[in-house]
Amino acid sequence: MLTINCQNVKKYNGAQLVLENVTFELHHGEKAGLVGRNGSGKSTLLRMVSKLDSPDEGLLTIRKDAKIGYLEQIPAEVANRSVYDVLALGYRDLLDCRSAMAELEVQMSGPEAAAQPELLERLLREYSELQERFEREDGYELDARIDQVANGLRIERGWYARAYSSLSGGEKTKVGLASQLLRKPDLLLLDEPTNHLDLDGVEWLEEYLIKYEGACLIVSHDRYFLDRVVTRIIELEDGESSNYHTNYTQYVKEKEERLLQEFADYQEQQKKLKKMRETIKQLMEWGKVGGNEKFFRRAASMQKALDRIEKLKRPAIDRKEAEFELKPLERSGKRVIGFEGVSKRFGDTVILDRASGMLEYGERVMLIGRNGSGKSTLLKIILEEERADEGKIALGSRVEIGYLAQQQYPKDPKQSVLAYFRQEAAMEEGEARSRLAAYLFFGADVFKPVSLLSGGEWTRLRLALLVLRKPNLLILDEPTNHMDIASREALEEALEEYPGTLLAVTHDRYLINRLSRKIWELDRGRINVHLGDFDDYKTKSKRKPESEPEPGSLTKERSPSKETLPERKKPRNQDIAELGQAKLEAEIAGLEQSLMESETRMNEIAESREPDELARMWADREAVQAKLNDLYEKWMSEFGG
Repeated sequence: MLTINCQNVKKYNGAQLVLENVTFELHHGEKAGLVGRNGSGKSTLLRMVSKLDSPDEGLLTIRKDAKIGYLEQIPAEVANRSVYDVLALGYRDLLDCRSAMAELEVQMSGPEAAAQPELLERLLREYSELQERFEREDGYELDARIDQVANGLRIERGWYARAYSSLSGGEKTKVGLASQLLRKPDLLLLDEPTNHLDLDGVEWLEEYLIKYEGACLIVSHDRYFLDRVVTRIIELEDGESSNYHTNYTQYVKEKEERLLQEFADYQEQQKKLKKMRETIKQLMEWGKVGGNEKFFRRAASMQKALDRIEKLKRPAIDRKEAEFELKPLERSGKRVIGFEGVSKRFGDTVILDRASGMLEYGERVMLIGRNGSGKSTLLKIILEEERADEGKIALGSRVEIGYLAQQQYPKDPKQSVLAYFRQEAAMEEGEARSRLAAYLFFGADVFKPVSLLSGGEWTRLRLALLVLRKPNLLILDEPTNHMDIASREALEEALEEYPGTLLAVTHDRYLINRLSRKIWELDRGRINVHLGDFDDYKTKSKRKPESEPEPGSLTKERSPSKETLPERKKPRNQDIAELGQAKLEAEIAGLEQSLMESETRMNEIAESREPDELARMWADREAVQAKLNDLYEKWMSEFGG
């Protein structure tokens, strides 16, 4: 059953042509991903499909009587409503029915109904009809359905009574998404639905959409999400659409093959056109020299044939990407950040509970956790923007921090991109424009007010300034949020080549898989350390033993525990092997304890400024570390997978 029929749609934004030739179909039950660079017209197309706007040319039809749900389409009247009211927007009739039943219950229990049997009978009849309708439409399951979706998206019941207008932008997006999912429309339009969700919320949404019966058109730059959910990709590029009947990963391969074939066809046609033009020119010259009209006629005939040929556009093989040249001015010491026993609470709410961690030079650590788990708070404590209630935090020597906040707003929103960049970078106009061009701010774009930048453009601008400072420690809070896929890939490539240290808060699973060798999971106030990428983390999470350690306890990154190492080989002599293994692990644990005590003592000596003693302690510490490394290798060779 055809849900969307879009044929040769054209759309202008003022005098600017945004969409030129968009053609696609979407059938009932299909999930399609809408991809393209920032500014390619994705949100414009969604607005037209949602009937908030209309095309200037072409045909765009939606199945008659199809109920449309659009993530950003929350009616204006919700401003004075509670969160529960917004969640239940799709159930207004049921809520009215429930209110009418409650009113009838009051009337039936009143003295007037008791004194008049006819009135009581009429009220009972009305109540029975309403109750039958309420039950037929699963009204008694209404609150359970709302709770199910709200829980999946991490919307707490405590929010229900809050005014919708009091929520933050991210919270409004989550409530708006839940409201649309609860309505169960025939056509669901989602614009970046994963941006404000934590990993658990994203995975819940994936499972929900995979089972969703209606059609979905989803704008997303989350490549992992697209691979799991969609079965079609609609790409917008240069105002035109291309259709791929596959997921994102296969789309990338097919697009590359298609581009190479289009470029080969283009080159072949150019050769043919060049030969025809040369022949026409030669015929014209012969006609002039010999005065023979037949040469002119042949040339004119060939020119008409040339004009009738549909010229192929030159495909863009190598499009310009943002140039994130991340090069530190100097390297830091081996130990970059160390913190131990860090606690933080706001009122009665415990955010961090004796959290500990160690970051060494060159490491790339991804910090994950549920929304509200304290990730941004931990970053602010490291940056000394917040004070810890308890615990120690120490930065290593020669550490230069470059910080990209998740939410940061310019002091003067009316300031142009160029003026803002020049002010922050202390740079003259010519050099500033050259720098901005490297981050895809060309021509008139540099005079655009920063308040009109998209989320991805604003992130690119802040990264351009960050690069200039040449830090050796990057602390990034959701760096890929709102970025298009091309910019994400350019940033990933730069971070791969970056020789410094990286600590990033992110729920971008593609980014984690590409860059991470260590994950810090912040859970109930403490950090659990997991070695490997996101796929390793998920695999290990699925096979947790029944008897788990204390929730939130620190999993030592050096310890070859059952949770962090592959499944062990079983030697033939089981008893002897287990005895040797236990002895080896006890020796490892003892050395790890010595190492931690040594590092604590070194911190105290560093504060008292005793360089000779610090040097001796460091030599002892390195000797212990070397012995520990030998034991790790022995454990892996004898008992590892």
